[in-house]
Amino acid sequence: MKKTVFFFFILVLIANINSAQNTKLIDSLKHELSKRKLNDSIKIFILTKLHEELMFSKPEEARQYALQELDISKKIDYKEGLARGNFHLGNYYSNRSENDSALYYYNIAKNYYLETKSTRGLIFVNHSLSTIEHINGNFDKAISTTKENIKLINISENEVNYKKRFIGAQYVLLSNIYIEKGNYNIALKHSLEAISLFSEINDLPRKADALKQIGDIEYVLGNYESSINYYNKSIKIYQDFDDKIYLASAHNSIGLSYQKLNQYENALESQKNAISLAKEVNDKSSISSALYNLGELYIEKKAFSKAKEVLIESKTISEAENLKINIVNAHESLAKVYYHENSPNQALNLLDKAITIAKAIEAIPHLKRLYKYRSKVLENQNKNKEAIFYLKASQKLEDSLFSIKKSQQIEELKTIYETEKKEAEIALQEEEIKTLNTQAKNDKLTKTLYGIGMFSFITIAGLLYFGFKQRIKKNKIKNEKQEAIYKQEIAFKKKELASQTLHLVQKNTFIQELKENLERIKKSPELFKVEFRRLVLLLKKQSAEDKDWEVFKSYFSQVHNDFDQKIKSITTDISEKEIRLASFLRMNLSTKEIASMLNVLPDSVLKSKYRLKQKLQLTKAQDLTQFLNSL
Repeated sequence: MKKTVFFFFILVLIANINSAQNTKLIDSLKHELSKRKLNDSIKIFILTKLHEELMFSKPEEARQYALQELDISKKIDYKEGLARGNFHLGNYYSNRSENDSALYYYNIAKNYYLETKSTRGLIFVNHSLSTIEHINGNFDKAISTTKENIKLINISENEVNYKKRFIGAQYVLLSNIYIEKGNYNIALKHSLEAISLFSEINDLPRKADALKQIGDIEYVLGNYESSINYYNKSIKIYQDFDDKIYLASAHNSIGLSYQKLNQYENALESQKNAISLAKEVNDKSSISSALYNLGELYIEKKAFSKAKEVLIESKTISEAENLKINIVNAHESLAKVYYHENSPNQALNLLDKAITIAKAIEAIPHLKRLYKYRSKVLENQNKNKEAIFYLKASQKLEDSLFSIKKSQQIEELKTIYETEKKEAEIALQEEEIKTLNTQAKNDKLTKTLYGIGMFSFITIAGLLYFGFKQRIKKNKIKNEKQEAIYKQEIAFKKKELASQTLHLVQKNTFIQELKENLERIKKSPELFKVEFRRLVLLLKKQSAEDKDWEVFKSYFSQVHNDFDQKIKSITTDISEKEIRLASFLRMNLSTKEIASMLNVLPDSVLKSKYRLKQKLQLTKAQDLTQFLNSL
């Protein structure tokens, strides 16, 4: 048995040294698996390696190996095998963008890793969970899990270079999350931290990942020439290491930057390189994305026949692999092609399909864009009533997204404020300790000199020392009282800061929205009646907004803390948004009132209530509001 295990490890080692021999490794593993008299633990090991080798190139075959791995592990009650099997299924669904299923299996795997106390397993599953939460828009949860991972890596027994490599990977992930949150300063900070760690251990491929990420940040900020500079640095490293998967991604990104600078030839070459590289490694998701970007480039150049060709290919691949976001993108771009070819009915048909998928996966930014483009197509057909309906629907989603982003920015300001406060307190404490240490050393030297020269003054020196100790004790008590007062003042100022910040954001939002509506009326006089009524409503809303917020804040601060803990004791898997919804329900607000407070549609509130009821594990017969009132 030991010889057999050794044989398999040698196979894995050879595969890691020379990736060109992967096919031989897979054939060897399959041959060994076909043997009848094979120990269950060896079977699990073979199935694990087969899944890992095939998870990208042949995902369905890899999934079957993961299921066999789980089946055997259940029979022999092998907890580590159960953890890995569920983790592998999570990877399968994650690669298909079926995030709810991925989260389900990742959480099962995490429970098994916790049970077996596998730090390494927890590190990997936490990284995957953070990635999925990030994709789902649960940024705070993703950040929390990533920081938990960094702590796990620091206390693990792995060697130093491994720790630095994996912590660097967590910083890259954190940077990604903060890019999505719109906090580019923190995103840049984490990317630079990652580059520093990767440089220390000379891990050039991962350094390239961080360089590409800085390029992404510069792209979002509109610094396209700077982004190209960082992308080129990462491309050079990827080429040196023949890393075709990430090289394809980098070419895709640099192509978008060239397109923004109207350097179409460079953009075209980059996107074609991305497609070619992605096809070499058979990365369906990357192929689909690169084809979509190439299609958008052709649309911008008004080469509609070429755009249609590559977009149909992107759509076919996305549908075969069930890549829902890519399907939505392909449908939307094809709709643009048909619109420009004067085929509005075909364009509307494609937009309707895209809208159906976007609704199902709650892709709100895509849905907002689809509604707006549908309004444009309808307006071109002189269907003004329907066009206005979809334009207003798009505006509602934009308002909803802005409100979410506004809340995130406020929370970010609070976090930054609290972090800076803690850093200032720590620096002050360190300075005080340093001063006291210096003072103590001087006192000790003085007492030593007096002791040598004047033995008769020992008693006096002792009394002086005692008095000094008493004085320190009194000063310590005094400082503690001052510190308590200081903390109270800081707490008050923090609340005041948050309130003032929100007030300013709301004012700015109102002014910006008012300007945009005035510009829209100026460009489209036929929309005057609809937009004029909207402006009146906005003015009324602004006049009452401060008062509404104060009432909410007062009510929520009295109830939320204790209520928050009670809900979390029932289920830990609950977001801040769901806790706020529960608080509103506890206040006996109606669905319509809650929708108004959150600036969303009543249907969205009903869906959120249904999901909250599921998380609280309530039966159909139990009333959610009555249950919350009983807490």
